[in-house]
Amino acid sequence: MTNGSVPFAGDRRLLTTVSPNGDGFRDAAFVHFRLPRPARVSMEVVATNMLRAGKTGTSSVWHTSRLFGAGPGTLVWRPTRSTQPRTYILRLRVGARVYGAYGPGGRQDAPVVRVQGVDAAFTKRSYAPGESAELRLATDARILHLQVFAYQSPGRPSEQDVRTSGLAKTGPIRIDWNGHRDRPAVLRVVRAGDWPSGLYFVRATAADGRVGYAPFIVRPRRLGTQRVAVVLATNTWAAYNFADADGNGWGDSWYVTGKQHTVDLSRPYLDFGVPFRFHDWDLEFVAWLNKTGRAVDFLSDDDLDAVASGDELAQRYDLVVFPGHEEYVTRHEYDVIERYRNVGGNLAFLAANNLYRRVDRVGQTLVRGAPWRKLGRPEARVVGVQYVGSDHGERQAGYTVTGATAEPWAFADTGLADGDAFGRYGIEIDARTPASPRGIQVLARIPDLLGAGRSAEMTYYESPAGAKVFAAGAINFAASLGQTAVDRLLTNVWARLTVP
Repeated sequence: MTNGSVPFAGDRRLLTTVSPNGDGFRDAAFVHFRLPRPARVSMEVVATNMLRAGKTGTSSVWHTSRLFGAGPGTLVWRPTRSTQPRTYILRLRVGARVYGAYGPGGRQDAPVVRVQGVDAAFTKRSYAPGESAELRLATDARILHLQVFAYQSPGRPSEQDVRTSGLAKTGPIRIDWNGHRDRPAVLRVVRAGDWPSGLYFVRATAADGRVGYAPFIVRPRRLGTQRVAVVLATNTWAAYNFADADGNGWGDSWYVTGKQHTVDLSRPYLDFGVPFRFHDWDLEFVAWLNKTGRAVDFLSDDDLDAVASGDELAQRYDLVVFPGHEEYVTRHEYDVIERYRNVGGNLAFLAANNLYRRVDRVGQTLVRGAPWRKLGRPEARVVGVQYVGSDHGERQAGYTVTGATAEPWAFADTGLADGDAFGRYGIEIDARTPASPRGIQVLARIPDLLGAGRSAEMTYYESPAGAKVFAAGAINFAASLGQTAVDRLLTNVWARLTVP
């Protein structure tokens, strides 16, 4: 199999790279074969999907079928410009024999085509102000324009980026990429300077309209610059990254196949470089911070892992917020979080299924371990609640207030009283267990959401050392920010937990 032009780095007998932009260079995939006798050969272009954890599927993108005589033959796929950049399996049928029906982890016996856009990924997940950031790019575009976007209130009117809803931090910078059209290369793109701590994206745009994004966090120059830290779930982003780096047509994630126990942190994100469900889990909270003018220190999982101890974290921060799906943490992260709570540090978990599973960082690889509860450290002991289950959003319902009388501060000025309902939540949910701290208060509840006895619970507790811990209990809680009652509820939680 070839692309009719020069191979891209990593191409091999059953893998070729194309870039369907109409310039005559790598615009099509050519599948060559030899038949011992006349036969009809069918070719179906298949996109593999992760439908839900542990359940994969495929969808057909294009199909052709032709009669061939004995001897050599060729079938050609010319993707349209709008074809999503990713890998595709070319499933071939010759008579009763099918090539390309293998599943994730199976032996590849059919061609795979990588439709290339602009693949972009930073070599690290966070940078300090003044530190040079290195961007790894893979594209055969001749010219690129790079521009930085941030989720910060700009000092002047600026362009708003459609895909990430970010605001332009810099103007576009023109990059001559002619010398790197056949292999990836690393570009030192930006020095963060005095930019405030936050979440940023670089957008790389080609003249033909192809675009890629790469997120990075600017951490504070010194931890504790602000008294509140926001830890973005960068380990979970990596686990849910279904990009296919090995070129077998299936995403490289343990959510695609249980046979895989590692994920490569150096991969660009599949959806044009934007983390999976970023808009659901992170965007609304970041927008809420900006709208309400709250200054915080943004950290990645790597930054939290680099903190020496929970005691140091408590010296630097009154409150640590986990706005997203903080499912995967290292042993040291868990130790730091638990010790921080034990010495009186305040915690807010605004999603669900937090501190669920141990992972280990080995170079640029994240290695999946066992659930913490199976290691004798149930997450409810710290979070207050722990993962009950998921139905992937098939059933969702409003929380019913149960704690307005016991904890009136939480629902002050929300207009909500015990028995009232608000929001619509589900997907993944948490609830108390026997490991939950004594005296924990259920603020709101969705009874039996996933079946009898499988309820979602929003909780609050205070530890003997004075730590105050809030847990939303539903993975999409932060996505409901913008609703007046929810905004006020989080404002109340923030006011209480930012007091040491």
